[in-house]
Amino acid sequence: MIIFWIGVFVVALFALVKGADWFLLASERTGLRLGMTPFAIGVVITGVGTSLPELASSVAAVLQGVPEIVAANVVGSNVANILLIIGVAVTIGRKAVISKDLIDLELPLLAISTILFLGAAYDGAVSPIEAVLLLLAYGVYFVYAISHKEEFEAHLSDTVERITEEAWVRRFKNGFLKEWAARRDYAMLIIGAAFLIIGAKYVIDSVIALAEMLHIAVAVITITAVAIGTSLPELVVSVRAALAKKFDISVGNILGSNIFNALVIIGLPGIFTTLPLDPVTHAIGLPFMAFATLLFIFSGISRNLYNWEGLMFILLYILFVLKLLGIS
Repeated sequence: MIIFWIGVFVVALFALVKGADWFLLASERTGLRLGMTPFAIGVVITGVGTSLPELASSVAAVLQGVPEIVAANVVGSNVANILLIIGVAVTIGRKAVISKDLIDLELPLLAISTILFLGAAYDGAVSPIEAVLLLLAYGVYFVYAISHKEEFEAHLSDTVERITEEAWVRRFKNGFLKEWAARRDYAMLIIGAAFLIIGAKYVIDSVIALAEMLHIAVAVITITAVAIGTSLPELVVSVRAALAKKFDISVGNILGSNIFNALVIIGLPGIFTTLPLDPVTHAIGLPFMAFATLLFIFSGISRNLYNWEGLMFILLYILFVLKLLGIS
């Protein structure tokens, strides 16, 4: 039965991530077709888009009566984003040079969002009132992004260019092909949403089943396997950008995702119920998240990340996992 549930977990995680990918791509194309600006789509891509797996699995966890998974998922994803994904991206790229605009715009927002989340979770639970405050904070972030449209748009230029180019090509196709493309995108939206919902449900089911069979805390599986799995979109975006030496995209993707995770992935489900933190997430996850964020902020201020720093991040992530498993 353990092998069966591991198989269910892998297949469900694949469906969750692939569903998010299809849903996001179809949303981008549909948004342009309906007249949304590339900037508006870009803001959604950097935050909401790559965090769809975390959002879907968190909502599913609350609906299935295991709300402690939500905080474990966010903490695990944010630690993995910084230590594992940025570590891998910087190691592959050999050196990351981050623009001053990105440092000035997003690092303070990352620090503030992390402090707000840690403050809400410090007592071992996030109440509905605290969840509302986190969502309001994200609203402030969104307004801030709009007020600094030019700077944010510069960091999103590659994504915006790609989407706009695809839309431009379609615009000059004949009527039949345009109609077919629209129907294809609507079908991708529906299929992507279905994969998200079904994948999220069975990810949570398999985590609960495996935790019972292996006699380990649900949070340990969530904060490691689920967190890494739901962070795969960020990993793909960041590594591709690092290989192309476009480090603002690589790092900005992580910053936007971590801000969204701390404020919305916790805030949205937290409106409906108190989100408890299990002992592992509270005792190990929160301190590591605080440390990883602080380390990244100090590293980012210099505007240069070297491959030895990337390797150090990866080693720290391995230490994090060993701590969770009680090996070290």
